[in-house]
Amino acid sequence: MQLLLGLLWLLPPGSAALEPISLSIAIGAASVLTGYLSYPSFYCGFVECCPGAADRPNTTALKEDLDNKLFGQHLAKDVILKAVTGFRNNPNPKKPLVLSLHGWGGTGKNFVSQFIAKSIHKAGQKSKFVHLFIATLHFPHEHQIQLYKDQLQTWIRGNVSACARSVFVFDEMDKLHPGLIDAIKPFLDYYEQIDGVSYRRAIFIFLSNAGGDLINKAALDFWRSGKDRKQIQLKDLEPLLSVAVFNNKNSGLWHSSLIDRNLIDYFVPFLPLEYKHLKMCIRAEIESGGKKINEAIVDEVANEMTFFPKDEKIYSDKGCKLVQQKLLYYWERL
Repeated sequence: MQLLLGLLWLLPPGSAALEPISLSIAIGAASVLTGYLSYPSFYCGFVECCPGAADRPNTTALKEDLDNKLFGQHLAKDVILKAVTGFRNNPNPKKPLVLSLHGWGGTGKNFVSQFIAKSIHKAGQKSKFVHLFIATLHFPHEHQIQLYKDQLQTWIRGNVSACARSVFVFDEMDKLHPGLIDAIKPFLDYYEQIDGVSYRRAIFIFLSNAGGDLINKAALDFWRSGKDRKQIQLKDLEPLLSVAVFNNKNSGLWHSSLIDRNLIDYFVPFLPLEYKHLKMCIRAEIESGGKKINEAIVDEVANEMTFFPKDEKIYSDKGCKLVQQKLLYYWERL
């Protein structure tokens, strides 16, 4: 009704003298417009809305992203797809979904967090319901930990109140001050509500280099024993990874109650990338730039990268992180 009255105020001067039939038409038109604007699907066509209970994640897009843009990570692909799909299709989750992604830089952790965000919110990380925290940017000073804890709790509480399906991404967990992340422990636990707010439909994602050495060693052991890396199973790494991160003072999760209380649903290992995976990254980057793949240039770029161990030179020590920058030198030749 308020919108209807507002629309009538927009009528031009002299409208007060409208004939009854003209005024009736104007009121009818305004009523129809009011109805459209109050209809959720119409309104949400113009502004971003929080997904409702009937909205389902775009699992097709998530699977396509994982299949076409993530290379050499069979464990991550399987775990992420099942975890996100199962969580979002559960009408009554008992706690938020909490994922901790581990591995050296350039192996795909940030990519995966973006894929997850996009599967829940169409705008992905640009969505107002997706929140990225970077340890060195948002929590730089150790002496201000208590302030950060208070701010973090306030931010999460306010945003989950606004959208139950909020996504929170914490990057550089290995640079986070010990104890800081425990401030969000109540929000990750099995509480139905805290001060009238339910956090059970939110998603929390931790990205960390911690545990990368352990993951690399396991992959190298498989390689040296003649086994295919795809034979590595989550059960081979996840228990070791959780213990290693819990005992690592530089993990951001050192002696954390999040691990102690089993509030992290999955520790997802990202394996080091081999030469063939690096070439896949290069091809994908070329195609994303609208260029035709030139295998000679793919080889040149791949051969510029550095590999480890020193003798065998099996894995890229920076994953695919430098691919985009390296390709700039060759771009005019593509």
